Amino acid sequence: MKKHAVLITVLFALIVTLVSVSVVFWEFFKQNKQHYISHIFAKHAIITQIYRQHQQKQNPQIMLEANLAVYNFVLEKDQKVIDIILKNAKVLKKKDFQSVDASVMLSREGLYTKKVVTDLTANMLQFNKKIYFYIEAPASSVLILDEELKPYRYWSVAYSYLAIIFIISFSFILILRKLRPLIRLRKKIALYGDGNMNISFKAKGCDEIALISNELEATREKINVILESRTLFLRNIMHELKTPIAKGTIATQMLESKKQRDRFSSIFGRLESLVNEFALIEEVTSLGDKTDFKEYRLVDIIDGAIDMAMIERTSITVYVDAGYKINANYRLYTTAIKNMIDNGIKYSTDSHVKILIKNSELSFESKGECIAHPLQYYIEPFTKDNPSKNSFGLGLYLVDSILKVHNQVLAHEYENGINRFIFA
Repeated sequence: MKKHAVLITVLFALIVTLVSVSVVFWEFFKQNKQHYISHIFAKHAIITQIYRQHQQKQNPQIMLEANLAVYNFVLEKDQKVIDIILKNAKVLKKKDFQSVDASVMLSREGLYTKKVVTDLTANMLQFNKKIYFYIEAPASSVLILDEELKPYRYWSVAYSYLAIIFIISFSFILILRKLRPLIRLRKKIALYGDGNMNISFKAKGCDEIALISNELEATREKINVILESRTLFLRNIMHELKTPIAKGTIATQMLESKKQRDRFSSIFGRLESLVNEFALIEEVTSLGDKTDFKEYRLVDIIDGAIDMAMIERTSITVYVDAGYKINANYRLYTTAIKNMIDNGIKYSTDSHVKILIKNSELSFESKGECIAHPLQYYIEPFTKDNPSKNSFGLGLYLVDSILKVHNQVLAHEYENGINRFIFA
C-alpha cells in the first residue's frame, strides 16, 4: 500500500474529480430541464385564453381549431387517442388556476356586473416525443398538441459531460505516463541497493524525473569508482603485507633462541590472522550480489565451522535438526559460526558452547558473566572486553557484517548465568 501511495493519491483525486463533476452535471441537468419545462409551460396562458374565449362566446369547435392553428396548436378530437395519451403520457408540469368572467347584467335596480369564477387545471404532457397541453374545466376538457415544441434534449449536456470526463481521464493517463519512469526508477534504486552496481539510471528527456535519474546515474558512477579504488587499495595493501609476514615467519625459524622464535612466531601469526580478517571484512562489505547464496543444511555449516575452529568436539554440543536448512554463503556463514564458537569458548567459565535452534533462531549459549557493555559496543571494530585475550576485537564485528549480508542481526540475552547470542 505504501509503495504505491502516489498512484493511490492520484487515483483518489481522479475519483473525487469524476464524482464531483458528475454531481455538478446532474444538478445542472435537472435545473436546466426544469427551466426548459417552465419556459415552454408559459404557452399554456395563450391556450387557456383561447379556450376561455371559446367557452364564453360558445363559438363552434371549428373556430377553436382555427384560433389554435394560428399558434401551431392542434386540437386532438379522437377520444380513443385522447384516452391513450392521458393514460400513458408523462406529466411534465401541472398547475391549477381560476378563470374569472365578468359580464354586465340588467336588473330592476339597474346595471350590474356579474362575475363567474371557473376552476381550470393545465397539464403539460409528453407522449411519443410530443408535447401536449391538457386543459381541464368543470364542464369540459381539451387536449391540444403543440407542433413546435419538442421534449427536452439532454444530448448537449451529455456531450459536454462526456467531453469533460474524457479530458479528465486523458489527463490521468498523462499523469500515469509521467509516473511510469518514477516507478521504474524506484525499482532500479531497489536493485542498486540489493547490490547490482551495474544498473543504469540514465533516462531520456528534460523533465524533473529524467534530471533526477541522470543525477543518480552520475552519482552511481562516482560511487562505483570510489568502491573500486577502495577495493583495489585494500587488496594491494593485504597482498603487500602478506609478503613481509611470510618472510618474517621464515626468518623466525632461523633464530637460535627458542623464546625469541616463539615470540616472533606469535607476532607474525597474529599479523597473518589480522590480515585474513581484514580480507574477509573487505569481501563481506564489497559483496555485490547474492548469486553464490545456496541452500545448505545448517548442521553441515556448523560442522564446517567446528573444523575451521580446530577445537575438540567435546567442547561443542549441537541441538539442531538435521533437516533444518538455510539460504546462505557457505564460507561467510561458516566463518560467522566459527567466530561465535571461538568467542563462546574463550569467555565461558567451562570452555563449552551449546548450539541450538530456539524460536526458529540459531542460538549460542555459554556459561559466564554477563557482558560488561551493550552488544553494540562489541560489534564495533577493534573493541574487546578483555585486552589480555588473543584477539583484535574484530570477531563480533565480522559476525555482525556477515549477518547483515544475510538479512539477519546479532542479538544477546543473559539468563541464569547463561550468555546467549542469537542470529535473529
